[in-house]
Amino acid sequence: MKESLKLKEFLPYRLSVLSNRISRDIARDYQARFSITIPEWRVMAILGEAGGLSASAVAKSTAMDKVAVSRAVARLEAVKFITRKIDRTDKRRTFLSLSPKGREIYRQVVPVALAYEADILRKLTPEDARQLDQLLHKLTDIQAAFANDP
Repeated sequence: MKESLKLKEFLPYRLSVLSNRISRDIARDYQARFSITIPEWRVMAILGEAGGLSASAVAKSTAMDKVAVSRAVARLEAVKFITRKIDRTDKRRTFLSLSPKGREIYRQVVPVALAYEADILRKLTPEDARQLDQLLHKLTDIQAAFANDP
């Protein structure tokens, strides 16, 4: 018997579609105000949280491919939202950081993103929110074990 894939019931597809829709909803505000794309915001968000990181660390932290990170970094650097500094101990490596202009945008976008998240979570019971958090952690662990990439 030949198995059939029901895409609308396929967990990876459902998670991807939901993630894309939520990202687009949040992005409407910062795209209109600051002309930054979702990948560019992800780079800014991880730099805003973690400080100076290499482009490869950004790619790993965001699960974005290196080409997408490279494009986002190039654009953010061109508009002076991030800065690049050469590592003194290894001249081949650079660290990315938010510029003062980038930090100001980060400070403006974060409350919008957190408000969107709070709106979603308010529609869940506290138990639903706790279970969702546990399940997301569990799915992350399962994926990491499959990928052998903890």
